[in-house]
Amino acid sequence: MLVDSHCHLDKLDYEKMHTGIDDVLAKAKARGVEYFLSVGVTLKSFPTMMEMIQPHENVFASCGVHPLDIEAGFDFDKLREFAQHERVVAIGETGLDYHYQPELAGQQQEIFRQHIRLAVELNKPLIIHTRMAREDTMKILREEGAEKCGGVLHCFTESLEMAQEAIELGFYISISGIVTFNKASELKHVVSSLPLERLLVETDSPYLAPIPHRGKQNQPAYVREVAEYVALLKGVSVEDVEKITTNNFFKLFSRAKR
Repeated sequence: MLVDSHCHLDKLDYEKMHTGIDDVLAKAKARGVEYFLSVGVTLKSFPTMMEMIQPHENVFASCGVHPLDIEAGFDFDKLREFAQHERVVAIGETGLDYHYQPELAGQQQEIFRQHIRLAVELNKPLIIHTRMAREDTMKILREEGAEKCGGVLHCFTESLEMAQEAIELGFYISISGIVTFNKASELKHVVSSLPLERLLVETDSPYLAPIPHRGKQNQPAYVREVAEYVALLKGVSVEDVEKITTNNFFKLFSRAKR
């Protein structure tokens, strides 16, 4: 059994690829993917996402404002209200992205801090997006006491040193389909070096489909390819990756019930 620990179910193609969320989940289940974390990126889209996943008890939710979506609007009171929903098991996606919007670094940092404070207050783990912002990401996590709530650095593409720093802070590292890409040599080294007990697997669908699906829209069923590649890199069975990453997911997101 696998968990897609990070997907955007409200952003999939329901016109050409899938007939609806039931279709998406059925395709995933056929490949042994039983649980899903649908991740929020804006406050505006959160209610629609929740309405979509509501009938499915094996789909959990997070609530946050992605650092590249902060210009779409940020209201802390609204975030706090949404984050207290019983189906919300995590805060985020939040974090820092200096690759695409370095000019908004200051604003990103302040909103990131507010997400962390809420996560600590509600004791819900964080889902962190970080790109070209290693020092500031770790500095802010430490300053705001993020070890009190824990979390995950999702779709990880940074250095082994950053991964180890995050693990020391009590965080997990989530691996996406990027690990299968031919040019992802540093990420392959990171996965090989880290303990499986600190890893999660994800699709980040509809983005970043793994090989052999690269170029197509990603979907939760493809987390199987990620798990298989992690098993190859770690020199363990796929069954071990399934068991351990699933246990890791439910340990981290303790409000998510099997």
